Amino acid sequence: MNVISGYVDMVNGFVWGPPMLLLLLGTGLYLTIGLGFMPLRKIGFAFGELLKGRKSEGDGDVTPFQALMTALSSTIGTGNIAGVAVAIAIGGPGALFWMWMTALVGMATKFSEGVLAVKFREVDADGRRVGGPMYYIKNGMGKKWVWLGGLFAFFGVMAGLGTGNAIQTAEVVRTVGDTYGVDYYITGGVIAVLAGMVILGGIKRIASVAEKVVPAMAITYIALGLVVVVMNIEAVPAAFASIFSHAFGFGAAAGGFSGALLMLAMQRGVARGIFSNEAGQGSAPIAHAAAQNNDPVDQGIIAMLGTFIDTIMVCSITGLAILTSGVIPTECDAGLIALGGNVPEVCDTGARITTAAFADALPGFGDHFVTWALALFAFTTILGWSYYGERCAEYLLGEKVIIPFRLAWIGMILGATFLLYAGDNVTQLMNTVWLTTDTLTGLMAAPNLIALLVLSPLVFKMTKAYFDKLEKGAETSDETPSA
Repeated sequence: MNVISGYVDMVNGFVWGPPMLLLLLGTGLYLTIGLGFMPLRKIGFAFGELLKGRKSEGDGDVTPFQALMTALSSTIGTGNIAGVAVAIAIGGPGALFWMWMTALVGMATKFSEGVLAVKFREVDADGRRVGGPMYYIKNGMGKKWVWLGGLFAFFGVMAGLGTGNAIQTAEVVRTVGDTYGVDYYITGGVIAVLAGMVILGGIKRIASVAEKVVPAMAITYIALGLVVVVMNIEAVPAAFASIFSHAFGFGAAAGGFSGALLMLAMQRGVARGIFSNEAGQGSAPIAHAAAQNNDPVDQGIIAMLGTFIDTIMVCSITGLAILTSGVIPTECDAGLIALGGNVPEVCDTGARITTAAFADALPGFGDHFVTWALALFAFTTILGWSYYGERCAEYLLGEKVIIPFRLAWIGMILGATFLLYAGDNVTQLMNTVWLTTDTLTGLMAAPNLIALLVLSPLVFKMTKAYFDKLEKGAETSDETPSA
C-alpha cells in the first residue's frame, strides 16, 4: 500500500502541478475577460433566469431548473464538507482563497460549458438529448478531434467511479459509523438500494429528486453554517487574515514568505475547488445538455450559477465554520508540511474536522447535522454522477451499455464499501483514493479546457448577440407609446 500510495502521490503532483493550475485559472481568466466580466456582472440576472427556468420552453428531457439542480446534485457533495476541511488542514487557510479564485473565474468556464453543451448536443437513438465536452469536441472542433472527445469520455467514466461513487460512499459510511456506530456494510447497502430506485429511472427521475432535495439541503446547510460562524464571530477577523496571508505564502512556520507554502495552498485550493464545483472539469455540461432550452446562452447563464452556489456560498460556509471554531489539529501545520514534513493521517479526516466545528458550536446537535448533511450531499452526488458516467459510457459504447452501466454503478457502491473498509489502514487507503480521484479529475479537465479555448470565439460571438438582442428589445419596449 505504501508503494501504491507513493506512486499515486507522485502522479497527482505532476497532474496538479503548475501547468494544470495555469491551464485552469488561465482558461477561466481568459474567458472572463473575453466575456467582458459578464458572469460577475450578471449574477442577479442569472438568478432571474433560473426562476424562469422552472418552466419548459424548448426541446430536452428536463427543465432548465432541473438541469441545474442535477448539476448541483453532483457538485454539492463530500467536497463541500470533507474536501474543504482536507484542503485547509493540509494546504492551510490560504487554500480557501484559491477556492474562491477558482470559482470566480470558473463561472465563465461553467457558462461557456453550458453554452457549448446545448449548441452541439445530439439526439440519441432513444430520443434523449445528449451532450457535453465529448460532443462539442466532436461537433465543434471537427472529426479529427474525435479521439480527444473519446479521451474525455474515458476519464469521465473512471473519474465518475471514483469521484462520484467510491469517495461519496466511503465518506458517508465512515461518518455514519463514527456518529451512530452503524456497521459500514449496512449503510453501504442502504445507499445502494435507495440509489438504485432513482438511477434505474434515468435522468427524469434523477432530476425530479434533485430539484426537491438539493435546494432544501443547500439552504439548510448554509443557514446552520452561518449560525456556527455567528457564534464564533470574534474569530472572524483573524480567520480572514489567515486566509489572505497563507494564500500568498506567508505563515508562521515558514518564518515569512515561502514559495512552497504558496504552491501548497494553490494546489490544494484549486484541486479541491474544481473537485467541488467542477468548473472546467466538463461534467456539468452533460446535465445542461438535457435541458428543455433551445437558447444555448440562456442555459449557460443558468449553468454558471452552479459554481457560485457551490463554492462562494456552500464551501465558504464550511471553511469559515472550521477556521472560526479552531478545530484543525495542531499536527496539520501547512507551513511545516510545505517545508518537507509528512502529512499526518489526522489531517486527511476531513468529515471529522467539519463535524467537530459544528459540534463545538452546536453541542448535541452539530455532529448529527453534519452527518445527515454529508449523507444527503453524497447521495445526490452519486445520483448526478451516475448520469455523467452513463453519458460518457454511451458515447464510447453506444446505447446498449446504459442498463449494464446503471447496474454496475449500483454494484460499485457495495464494492467501494467492501474495498475501502476491508483493510486495516483505512486512513491511508482513503488518502490514496482521494489523490487518485484528484488525478482523474485533472486528466478529465484537460481535454475540456482545450475545447473551451478553441471554441471560445464562438462563445463570445453568441453571448454578444444574445445581450445585443436583449438591449434592442428593451429599447423597442421603451419607445413603444403607451395606450
